[in-house]
Amino acid sequence: MKIKVCGLRDPENISEVAALNPDYVGFIFYGDSPRFVGDLSLDALKAIPSHINKTAVFVNADAKTINNLIDQYDFDFVQLHGDETPAFCKSLRDKAIVIKAFGIDNDFDFKRLDKYKNKVDLFLFDTKTKAHGGSGITFDWNVLDKYEMEIPFFLSGGLSLDNIEAVKSIYHPQFYGVDLNSKFELSPGIKDIKKLETAFNIIKQNID
Repeated sequence: MKIKVCGLRDPENISEVAALNPDYVGFIFYGDSPRFVGDLSLDALKAIPSHINKTAVFVNADAKTINNLIDQYDFDFVQLHGDETPAFCKSLRDKAIVIKAFGIDNDFDFKRLDKYKNKVDLFLFDTKTKAHGGSGITFDWNVLDKYEMEIPFFLSGGLSLDNIEAVKSIYHPQFYGVDLNSKFELSPGIKDIKKLETAFNIIKQNID
């Protein structure tokens, strides 16, 4: 199971998180998010070991903005949380690996995702709210049984030390990894290293 820590921005905190060796780290380029990167340090990103995938998170940003930031910070992945079309997602794949996020509730129609086949590399399933992620709220994971595509997915939305053990009971064949964010913070954008370390140990225990 892959581990992604999202919503980073402080250089020292970025370094501390990187020392835990997550598989992915995420940086939010959405101005309305409390975890908006602001003036992100290029040196802090360059110091991240190459085996950790650097992910830029966007909500309805234009292609020029996304491509410029990929080039500026050498991002490996882009994560799209808005109304991005399949064609738009596909257009970015020459520059980065594409994760498309969707807000999930009990009525979500997974058939909506069919048009993204061969257009994205991964999905991220978050809790459906009026905001674009970072709500700290979980959804009913049983609805994941309705997902039948072969594109792997990250699980997001309210993951915490209270439920991270239960995540290991999800046996969906395309369950790829977890996205840790708001429940592992001292304040928005500043991660609690002790909580993350505990979560990493729980996730990795008895998992190859």
